[in-house]
Amino acid sequence: MAEAADFQGTSASPARRWLRRAGALLAGTPLLAGLLQLPAAGPAQAASSDTVSVSVDALSPSAPTDGDTLTVSGTVTNNGKQTVTHAHVGLQVGSPLTTRSAIDSVARHSDEVQGSSGSEIGGKYEEDFDKLAPGVAEHFSISVPVDKLDLGEDGVYELGVALSGQTSAQPWDQPLGIRRTFLPWQPSDADTKTKTTFLWPLLSTVHMTAKTGAGDLQTPEFLDDDLAKDLVPGGRLAQMVELGKDLDVTWVIDPDLLASVDAMAVGNYRLQGAGGTSTPGSREHQAVAKQWLASLQKAVAGKEVVALPFADPDLASLAHKGTSVTGSLSHLKDATDVAATTVKTVLHVTPSTDFAWPVNGAVDPSIMKVATSAGADRVIARSDSLRETAGLSYTPSAARPVGGGTTAVVADSRLSTAFEGDLTKAGSATLAVQQFLALSLQLNTQTDEQRSIVVAPQRTPTASQAQAMAAALTALQGGTWSLPQDLTATSKDKPDPDATTRIPSTSAYPSSLRRQELPRTAFEQIARTQDKLDSFRVVLTDQSRVVTPFGRAINREMSTSWRGRGGEADSYRGAVEAWLDELADQVKLIDKSETKLSGRSATIPVTVQNNLVQPVGHLVLRLESTMPTRLKIGDKAYYEQPVEISGGHSQSVKFTTSANANGRVAVIAQLYTEDGRKYGDPVSFDVKVTEVTPTVMLVIGGGVLLLVLAGFRMYTQRKRAAARQTDEDGPGTAGEGPDEPGNPEAPGDRLPEESDSASGADDPEQPSDPAPDTAPESADPSGTGERVDR
Repeated sequence: MAEAADFQGTSASPARRWLRRAGALLAGTPLLAGLLQLPAAGPAQAASSDTVSVSVDALSPSAPTDGDTLTVSGTVTNNGKQTVTHAHVGLQVGSPLTTRSAIDSVARHSDEVQGSSGSEIGGKYEEDFDKLAPGVAEHFSISVPVDKLDLGEDGVYELGVALSGQTSAQPWDQPLGIRRTFLPWQPSDADTKTKTTFLWPLLSTVHMTAKTGAGDLQTPEFLDDDLAKDLVPGGRLAQMVELGKDLDVTWVIDPDLLASVDAMAVGNYRLQGAGGTSTPGSREHQAVAKQWLASLQKAVAGKEVVALPFADPDLASLAHKGTSVTGSLSHLKDATDVAATTVKTVLHVTPSTDFAWPVNGAVDPSIMKVATSAGADRVIARSDSLRETAGLSYTPSAARPVGGGTTAVVADSRLSTAFEGDLTKAGSATLAVQQFLALSLQLNTQTDEQRSIVVAPQRTPTASQAQAMAAALTALQGGTWSLPQDLTATSKDKPDPDATTRIPSTSAYPSSLRRQELPRTAFEQIARTQDKLDSFRVVLTDQSRVVTPFGRAINREMSTSWRGRGGEADSYRGAVEAWLDELADQVKLIDKSETKLSGRSATIPVTVQNNLVQPVGHLVLRLESTMPTRLKIGDKAYYEQPVEISGGHSQSVKFTTSANANGRVAVIAQLYTEDGRKYGDPVSFDVKVTEVTPTVMLVIGGGVLLLVLAGFRMYTQRKRAAARQTDEDGPGTAGEGPDEPGNPEAPGDRLPEESDSASGADDPEQPSDPAPDTAPESADPSGTGERVDR
């Protein structure tokens, strides 16, 4: 330990000075220089491994041929704390890389100093720097004739751009930084060329809401103005069109993007604001949208255009979460049907709608089933999902018949993912371009059989990613080992009989993708919104004003672009449903207060209001009594009348009622569609009967009449009884009543038995004398006394 401490001290011993001189003299001999560094401590050795960062910002030509001069330019940056002296940048050419896995390995370790990329090209093909100050970036550019690179057979070579120099802590020449890249070498036309299909995706996120403004002119409303930012010169979508116009690519387009730009271009669009407000869009952006569409029309003329279903629905989410919700698959069919019409209307070309493209080309049996349910018979998959299981030593052609008349078009995963990540720095973009070309050339050398390969990059490449894609594709199409081909032609090429056609199981679907899927609740809300739309549309005279914007909004709710943005997706679906509820509520019943009825019958008005611009009809208004024995609507418990109302008007519908008793009765008014479905909320109100009806008066009058007749009978019975008594007493007693005092025959003075035997008037055994009782009864003119008694 003491010796080590002394060796690393600040004072230079004779041995230390000798080692320094030896290191300087033997710097050109890596092995000896390495041995001389052995006594030094580990930290100093580690510090030199990333002292200087090297960036290869440009390499031209990307795929050189005989007679070319290769120019490599970039920057070197001293990341250490010590100044680097006696530095120079040189080129190192390694041996050919024989596999695609070797290319991947070099790309993963492109900046590691350890290891060699081959011998350095000496002479004048380097650039020197007297010193590199800490934190300072210096530019370099080296040009070397290709014939000086000593390239041998055709293939992919590792190209290292390395900086060597000295520091005060290690004053000998040593590698301090490197950047490895690739040099595809195919100087003459390959005997067999790979047919390459490159998909050029023109897709975006959801921008339009379901709102189309008020009045006769339907003004589209956008979530924000981000779409315009992508359309202006230099914007992402503007560059996609500008870069793609001169490339042999298959355009893959989301019709929703075209519809959104077209809506911005042809009308005075509005931007959604806070609290349900909106503001006018920019007229300048309207002009930008028109220009972008004009440029796109020219770019796709004569090129193959594949139209995805409207709004690019998430097929995996639909397959895994949506199929259990009734009606979800019908939305995919609608999105597919409208796709071709939209593209043809806006771009004036007839697209192919035969292709489905699950996210990242990941498939399983349920995804394949859903993808082909709307009419597509070709599914764009990817080789990291549909993996080869036969142990092939080469990459087979893309087309794979997977049964049921369906073809899986399998994109190469390495080529398709070559342009992902941050490519805003020139060094990253250049490495991506060279790696793509290297992988393509290496694929071509795998076999002498011609194959058809598909490249399906990320759905929404950034502007920098699109620039890298275009640079790579330009070099590839100008190269000597590839031929461009349309997607349709590739899907029809003869499939490799040894290529796998087995669709991976559902459990093999990547969990990282599954976590981004729309939940089942999203499809349940979509179904609920569709149900409300179906109820609303039947009352409209011009359904297209509502059905079209809401139908397209429902398609957007299923978009693949919501992946990773669950909260925004929830807000969008909620806003669509809320706006539909608000529109449907414009046709409603007006609340009523208590209604009073006088008399036997009356008319009750119920008002229906239509605040929509268009007329509504196909509605039925039902008024129902909760107590039909007391209050009837018409001649029964409820009555219905058809309703038709002009836009912006109200209409009173009158119902005839009849009351049978005083009191309060609850009445319910409800709108129905013609198919019997309730429309809107019911309105309940009370009807109060305040005057006795004639029916009730008739009942009361009948009761009074009975009372009068009963009294009259009692009177006549008493009168007859008095007459009989008079007849029995005789004429001589006419002046005395039977109860007069002093009358010896008065009942009060007789014994009961004497009275009974003397008169005999009430003796039931005296049938010979019935006249005094029957004569007065038969003379009664009313004829009702006996009937009432009985």
